[in-house]
Amino acid sequence: MVALQVRGVSEAVRSALASEAERRGESLQVFLLDVLEREAGNARNRDFVRRYRGPFSDGRDTTVDVVEVIHRDRRRDGSARDGDGRNDR
Repeated sequence: MVALQVRGVSEAVRSALASEAERRGESLQVFLLDVLEREAGNARNRDFVRRYRGPFSDGRDTTVDVVEVIHRDRRRDGSARDGDGRNDR
């Protein structure tokens, strides 16, 4: 384990953090360690998302309207149905 020291923290910020730790029933040390661990995890997630661009790496939008894809496939297959399972043709 390493120790971190943060300089230049205003009294208002320190008080807000201490109040949140107290509200949670934690020491300031435990609360801040949780904040740091969460932020480190979030940073790893952001790095993963930046590295993984899905099937298109040229920046194109890969969002798919799933409902539209299902309807299109059903129309193509001749099995179009509405929400209650009846044919909607």
